[in-house]
Amino acid sequence: MKRLSEIGIGKKVVIHSFENDDIFIKLMEMGCIPGELIRVEQVAPLGDPISISVAGYNLSLRLNEADHIFVEEIV
Repeated sequence: MKRLSEIGIGKKVVIHSFENDDIFIKLMEMGCIPGELIRVEQVAPLGDPISISVAGYNLSLRLNEADHIFVEEIV
C-alpha cells in the first residue's frame, strides 16, 4: 500500500483508506471513498498540486492532502 502523493502520472489506483478523519469527510463529499478507482492525471511543475480523475471528474489535491490517502496500485 502506498500514499496517493507517491503515485506517478497515468497510474490507476484504488482508494484503500484515510490516515486522518478530518480529511476523510472532506474527500468523501468530493467522491473519494474507499474502493473508488482513481487515476493521476497531472502533476504541477513544482509537484504541488496534483490532478486526479475520480467519479467522472477531475479533482485537484494538495500534496499534504494526498499524503493522507492510502491506495492500492492496479497491476
